[in-house]
Amino acid sequence: MRFHFFSVEALAPTAGEAELNAFCAQHRIASVDNQFVAHGTYGYWLFCLTTVEGDGAERSSGAARRGRIDYREVLLIEIQDPKKRLIHAACFRDRVLQHAIMNRAEGVFERTLVPTSHACRPGLGVHKAIAQVQANLRRFSWFGKVDVEGYFPSIDHACLKRLLARRFKGDGFIALLGRIIDSCPAAPGRGLPIGSLTSQHFANHYLDGADRFLLDHPLVCAHVRYMDDIIWWGHERENVRQVLAELRVWLANERLLRLKPSAQVNRSERRVTWCGARMLRGALRLTPRKQRRYRQGCRRWQAAWLAGEIDGLALQRGYDAVYAVISHTDSLSWRKRHLELHPSRYSDA
Repeated sequence: MRFHFFSVEALAPTAGEAELNAFCAQHRIASVDNQFVAHGTYGYWLFCLTTVEGDGAERSSGAARRGRIDYREVLLIEIQDPKKRLIHAACFRDRVLQHAIMNRAEGVFERTLVPTSHACRPGLGVHKAIAQVQANLRRFSWFGKVDVEGYFPSIDHACLKRLLARRFKGDGFIALLGRIIDSCPAAPGRGLPIGSLTSQHFANHYLDGADRFLLDHPLVCAHVRYMDDIIWWGHERENVRQVLAELRVWLANERLLRLKPSAQVNRSERRVTWCGARMLRGALRLTPRKQRRYRQGCRRWQAAWLAGEIDGLALQRGYDAVYAVISHTDSLSWRKRHLELHPSRYSDA
C-alpha cells in the first residue's frame, strides 16, 4: 500500500482536478480521505489516496480486457449544508459517459415530465418554481407542503429500473443504466449518489407518477414540485388533508418512500418556506439561513481584503457573488439595516 497526496483549489479546481483524475485512471485506489483546508479566501481540498503497489499496468490491462468503466470509481466528500450529506464526485471518464447518456435521454425525460415539475429542466429551475408557488398562493386558499425523508438514499433500484424500461429501448442501453444505478447504493438495492448527473434526472423522473397523481386528483387545484419538495393547493383544509393522506399511501405503495413527519397544511395567506425562500402573497423574504450566509460571506471577503489577500476589485466581485444568491428576494430594507449594524470597512479606504 502507498499513500499519495493531492490538493485541489476551491476557486480554481481545474488543474488539480485533472491531475487527480489522471492519477485515479492509472492506479487502483484502495481508499480516499479528504479534508477541506481554509486558507483565507483561497481554501483547497486535500486528498489522501491509498493505492495497491504495482497496480498501474494491472489496472490498465484489466480495464482493457473488461472494455468497460468501473462505475464505483468515485471520490466521496462529506459536506454539512446544513445537514450532513455525502457527495459522490465521479472521475472524468464517468462524467463524460453520463453526459453522453443524457444527450440521448434528456429529451425523453423532458417529454415525460409535467409542466409543474421544475428540477433539472431547461428553461425552468428553482426561481421559476418559487414564482409559480407565489402565484398559486394568491389564487387558492389552502396549501399542503411535504418532502420525502432521505430521498436520494431511499430510491428503490428495482422500481427505478422498471420505470426507465418503460421509457427507453435497447437492451444494451437499459443494462448500462442499470449498472450505473447499482454502482453506489446507500443500502442493498436502494439509493442514488448525490452529485451524479444521471442521479438528478433519475430522481426527478422517479416522482413523475406523484405529479400525475396530484394533478389528476379532483381535490387538487394546483401543484408545484422541485425534486422531492412538493406543494399543492385546495379550496378547503379538509381537502388538502385528504390529499396528504392519499399521497402518503401512494408513495409508500408505488415508490416505497416515506414522507417526513413535518408535512404542513396551512392557509395561503400565511407565509410558506419552500426551496430556501420565505414566501408571502406579495413579498419574497430571506430565510434565516440565507441571512446567515449573506453575513458570513460579507465578513469572509472583507477579512480577506483587510488581510491584503485580495484587492478592491476582487472584494467587489466577492460582494457581487454574495448578493447574487439573494438578488431575487425583497431584501433591500434588510440589507440596509445590516449595513447600518455592520458598516463595511472598505468604505473607509
